[in-house]
Amino acid sequence: MNKALLHIPILLLIIVPLLVMPLFAMVYFALEGGITAFWNALTTPAALFALQFSLVIATITSIINLFFGTYIAYVLSRYNFKGNRFLLVLVNLPVAIPTVVVGTSLLLLWGPIGLLGGLFDYHPMFKPAGVLLAHLFVTLPYMIGAVKPVLDESDKTIEEASATLGASSWQTFRLITLPGISGGLISGTLLTFAHSLGEFGATVMVSGNLRFLTQTSPLYIFAQFEAGNIAGANAVASVLAILSFILFLALVSWSEKK
Repeated sequence: MNKALLHIPILLLIIVPLLVMPLFAMVYFALEGGITAFWNALTTPAALFALQFSLVIATITSIINLFFGTYIAYVLSRYNFKGNRFLLVLVNLPVAIPTVVVGTSLLLLWGPIGLLGGLFDYHPMFKPAGVLLAHLFVTLPYMIGAVKPVLDESDKTIEEASATLGASSWQTFRLITLPGISGGLISGTLLTFAHSLGEFGATVMVSGNLRFLTQTSPLYIFAQFEAGNIAGANAVASVLAILSFILFLALVSWSEKK
């Protein structure tokens, strides 16, 4: 008898209650009133705004961190200098810090009574700019974590040969380094987008959860649950779950092709 078959019941006992049943419950309550009720709950102005706002913030976050994360990963991978390891720990710190703490720290810096926010007439908190700032802070390590290992494992001799032949640093990076790390760039962008799409803790602190202004999809779901609108909350939650599943499939498919 295949020993692997003995582990299947145990795996099911773990996976079904932890993963399958919660997702089933979400879909069940989302469709409890039928497809028409589901669609009506999903197409309310507030729900549509929250979904669109989340997609816009996640897209902008992914694009900005694609550049920031790649640059930081390149410097930390290609140059050895005093403090390199400390900087590596520092840029990955948002992963270890609770996101609510991240939101609190941003408020204390950029809020109306913050260290910097209190010095200017304009501050980004409780505005779309504040939400974007929080998402950039939270998701940056995912881009760095996807790109830096690829850079570490890449063959540096090709880059050195390119420089020897007279190519500039930018030409070497664009023509040699960038194509070699394309897998890490795609993985990092998908991870950044997915985490931004579902970010809650930091967002709720810096956004004020303002309808039609700063309310993302996770905040909308939370607000609808508090208001007792279970169907409305689960309709948007189902869309987020489907988007996350699609992103995960894309990431797995890309990894298998490499």
